[in-house]
Amino acid sequence: MKMLVAAVALLSTTSALAQEAPPAGYHRAPDAIASILEAPPTPAVLPGPDHRTLAVLGQESLPAIAALAKPILRLGGYRIDPATNGQAEVRVRWANALSFEDVDGGRSVRVALPAGTRFTSASWAPDGSRLAFVVQGADGLTLWTATQDGRAQPLVAHVNAAFAGMPYAWLPDSSGVIVRAVDPARGTPPAASPTPEGPVVQESIGRTAAARTYEDLLKNRTDEARFDYYFGGVLLRVGVDGAPVAIKPNGLWTGFSVSPDGRYLLTERLKRPYSYLLPAPYFPTEIAVSMVDGQPVRTVVDRPLADDLPVDFDAVVTGPREVEWRADAPATLVWAEALDGGNPRTRVARHDSVRMQAAPFDAEPVTLAETANRYAATLWGDDGFAMVVDREWKTRTERRYAVSPGKPGEARLMLTRNFQDQYGDPGEPMLKRNAAGKPVMQFTPDHAAVFVSGEGATKAGAFPFLARLPLAGGEQTRLWTAKAPYYEEVVALLDDRGTRMLTRRESAKDAPNYVVRSVKGGKARAVTDFPDPAPVFAGVSQRTITYRRADGLPLSGTLYTPAGYDPKKDGPLPTLLWAYPSEFTDAAVAGQTVDQGNRFTRPRGISHLFLLTQGYAVLDDPAMPIVGAKGAEPNDSYVEQLTADAKAAVDAVVALGVADRDRVAVGGHSYGAFMTANLLAHTDLFRAGIARSGAYNRTLTPFGFQAEERTYWQATDTYTAMSPFTFADRIKEPILLIHGQADDNSGTFPIQSERMYAALKGNGATVRYVVLPDEPHGYRAMESTQETLWQMTDWLDRYVKPKRAATAAE
Repeated sequence: MKMLVAAVALLSTTSALAQEAPPAGYHRAPDAIASILEAPPTPAVLPGPDHRTLAVLGQESLPAIAALAKPILRLGGYRIDPATNGQAEVRVRWANALSFEDVDGGRSVRVALPAGTRFTSASWAPDGSRLAFVVQGADGLTLWTATQDGRAQPLVAHVNAAFAGMPYAWLPDSSGVIVRAVDPARGTPPAASPTPEGPVVQESIGRTAAARTYEDLLKNRTDEARFDYYFGGVLLRVGVDGAPVAIKPNGLWTGFSVSPDGRYLLTERLKRPYSYLLPAPYFPTEIAVSMVDGQPVRTVVDRPLADDLPVDFDAVVTGPREVEWRADAPATLVWAEALDGGNPRTRVARHDSVRMQAAPFDAEPVTLAETANRYAATLWGDDGFAMVVDREWKTRTERRYAVSPGKPGEARLMLTRNFQDQYGDPGEPMLKRNAAGKPVMQFTPDHAAVFVSGEGATKAGAFPFLARLPLAGGEQTRLWTAKAPYYEEVVALLDDRGTRMLTRRESAKDAPNYVVRSVKGGKARAVTDFPDPAPVFAGVSQRTITYRRADGLPLSGTLYTPAGYDPKKDGPLPTLLWAYPSEFTDAAVAGQTVDQGNRFTRPRGISHLFLLTQGYAVLDDPAMPIVGAKGAEPNDSYVEQLTADAKAAVDAVVALGVADRDRVAVGGHSYGAFMTANLLAHTDLFRAGIARSGAYNRTLTPFGFQAEERTYWQATDTYTAMSPFTFADRIKEPILLIHGQADDNSGTFPIQSERMYAALKGNGATVRYVVLPDEPHGYRAMESTQETLWQMTDWLDRYVKPKRAATAAE
């Protein structure tokens, strides 16, 4: 194709050609889009431990760009707000209202919070008497609690929430919490010297220490000092009456949990030396047990910097890892240890050992089970039954084993499956909180089985189910399955017999809400009544379409058309394909289709589905499988398979009469942006493309990317062939590049889009490059969100919606 050539960037104020850049400043999205974005979002729901009460959390809308523009620190892979000692705005979803809903009686109690309160990290006490949450203030974070009568009060100030995850943990008897707090004696923040003290020197002498690409790493001694200052904290034991007692001195406490009997405290603490190439989870780590008052008992492991791991996804550190409490015992430690030196390529019969050690931790640990592949998790029940799960990434294999913690050492294989297999997914055991607040499997009354719930994926749609899984082995027995037109997932069982349950139900027309129903059937009773957040979308048509790739592989996608669209009257529409490739090891699994007709779909944030309000059809998530069957590497034929996937999708929507073949665009975010640039470089299927927050030059991610485990030096040809940067001179269709200036995703550094723009511009492409200030990988601010949707609409209106003769010469 010979397209009109224009190079347009918001970073410049002039254009070399007639096509001018849009005016500077943030744009408001088209009214139909903006009105949805500015409406209050649907509340979040947190069921209580006894499932009799729901905590309903009102959600803030998108934050203003001013909130994202506040000074932050990027340290050790984290982004924090130094003013509050918590996570930066881009990492937090804030709630702004709280109420309690009675599941059985329908009683609703609104909690009286001060005006302007915003909070996060809510969790129930084990006995359900209180809900704790962290409130943001101007100069710090405070832990509050609320009771079901609507009263709320602050518990402890100066919470340190710099590390990701919960900054507090409930005591098993609900009498109080362990909380990480700012050290009152820490002094003033370290200041960077305006004059360099010297060079930053790193050195490696003949030692293999590969690392993937990471963002927000430590860079110098000032960063190290700031990491110590902001992430260091003391551990306090605080009763529900608010009386604090210090139990651990200042340290880098990344995690802590109390044993089910309340006597012991398990802690993880980071230590020096730090790394400038790896984020904090790889730093030297001490995992230890103390009494709950802080007196040391036992060090489980004191491991060094983990900078020598293989790049394989299943590579792990040696020695104890994933240390936790056994949920159904008073005080028993459980952990995994590699039997292969941490390298999954080592040929051994068993790759991991699962070990246990009971209090007082002076006897030798015992082996609960050894797993064929890498240990993933243990689901606890009682002395007679627990379930151990392992996984292998390379083959996408999952195994589940039945074990008896009371008689450790033997593991009975229950199943082996491809964990990407939707049709064959057996679901997961239902979990409930025991008296200590720990998750355990829910047994049937005769103790011969556990209750299981799952997605219930079929070609006709996903219909969640409740089933019995016999402990002795054998097939599951279905007790209940959702029925069309609903998608209805099991949230909790409301009695020990499993006869009543709380579900979350939706359909194509009904917004998700919580209901109570009998397993035997009958009419469900509504508990919540959340309205449709975007009723303008109620008229949008949605259907799952199926088609085949040229090699016969079944594919599918969800086709949306605008409200009121009549194909006979309106004819073919300009159409956007929005996709994200996935790698598979089994063609049969890659070709599975699950109809989406029973799902409630409403766009939020930067969703491409908003373009339905602007006269476009959207083929959402058309399957883009990259299959490496029988041991072949999927990416060795990436371009060929991607091209075949895209051609099949375009042919399908054109054959239906919905899409105008001459007015089809392609787009994607992250790996979908990478896909978009590749399709524009290697096909003539699309009129234009939209690529958001992508990576385009794989030499900049040399130690693996996405599902690729090989390094650049092991698969140089594949890295080169997959990089659209290599073929920038072939991209002639207009492409819109958007990237967050503060992208925090591994591998998608902003320089990727910056260099891709330069390559495209230098080769005469039609390209616009939009940089969103202060935005991470997924854009958060209201202004940035509306700008993104304005840009996408403007780009497609310019280069896709008009008939060909109006924009280009053939």
